[in-house]
Amino acid sequence: MYTRLAQRTLSDLLEQFPAVVLLGPRQAGKTTLALAEKKRNPNALYLDLELPSAQRQLDDPEAFLLAHANQLVILDEVQRLPDLFNVLRGVIDLRRRNGEASRQFLLLGSASGVLLQQTSESLAGRVAQLELTPFQAREVLQGDATANAQNALWVRGGFPLSWMAANNAQSLVWREVFITTYLEKDIPALGPRIPATTLRRLWTMLAHNQGELLDQSKLASALAISGQTVGRYIDLLCDLMLVRRLTAWSGNAGKRLVRTPKVYVRDSGIVHALLGLQDLDAVLSHPVAGASWEGFVIEQLITAAPHAQASFYRTSHGAEVDLVLEFRSGKTWVIEIKRSSAPTLSKGFYFAAADVGAVRKLLVAPVDQPFPMKDGVEVMNPVMAANMVSGQT
Repeated sequence: MYTRLAQRTLSDLLEQFPAVVLLGPRQAGKTTLALAEKKRNPNALYLDLELPSAQRQLDDPEAFLLAHANQLVILDEVQRLPDLFNVLRGVIDLRRRNGEASRQFLLLGSASGVLLQQTSESLAGRVAQLELTPFQAREVLQGDATANAQNALWVRGGFPLSWMAANNAQSLVWREVFITTYLEKDIPALGPRIPATTLRRLWTMLAHNQGELLDQSKLASALAISGQTVGRYIDLLCDLMLVRRLTAWSGNAGKRLVRTPKVYVRDSGIVHALLGLQDLDAVLSHPVAGASWEGFVIEQLITAAPHAQASFYRTSHGAEVDLVLEFRSGKTWVIEIKRSSAPTLSKGFYFAAADVGAVRKLLVAPVDQPFPMKDGVEVMNPVMAANMVSGQT
């Protein structure tokens, strides 16, 4: 069993706030993490709101929740009952007046937009938010961050049941079922009436175009729908934490900057499943290999530095860097990502680093050991880079 890096953060937030929202895509491990927290709180109550029996217990939510005072109440898939949030506010305030300042509610959900809107409107000042991603390299490869181990995680992705499958074939089957279930069951259950075939085609096109600038009109033309509809579908996939829009750097560099965001399917294993790529050889022989590796690394680093402002930098004259991290301390790091064990850098990288005022320059590649390059560039693998950025504030 792997120890999740979010476990300690979750415990700390529960000690500080009356309610904590744990966000993450389905099957990322939210329930497992919550049940581990329940073991630390023997009197805690767990309800899975996908079950009709659990929903019936909340027919009178105020009475039910007040009846379980002095308990940590864990509500899984809480977006199923959006009307519950106003009740939670009143219960939290009442329990606060009775001397219970923390550890009241742990709310789990897989639709970030719905939950963030509800919590910001109803539970402002009463709730903390924490995102749980699928397994990260730092969690499963810490003692074995060799190139082979990195490749295995890259190919399968981080969803626990995909990563822990007996072989690559079973892992791919799990991911294919996961995709189908999302399209045919989970998304319709949230309310949007979207043709599953159209959304699958869009998701697959995003995988083919991994890491490219978003061109909604091109996607709309291929799908025979409007650009506005494409934007709405991508919003939904972002809301479900399956797709990431990486914004362009917006500082004042006195240059003609690209402003269009890049789009990534967040889990590399899902990228490969959408494209039918089962093993490392299939991935490496596909044109998406370099972009898929880039997306894989970007997820590792953004997750390791959740409070940093993440973007990419590109000018019309060719200065470019894959990832810019701006930390709260005011420091800016630039990261270039290469799918080569003997990587090189273009002049555009150095121009970009100077334009954004970078104090540290990293090149992340599938290498076993770190080594320096000229002009202060440090070459390292994703685990090393994630460990490094996680220590920044």
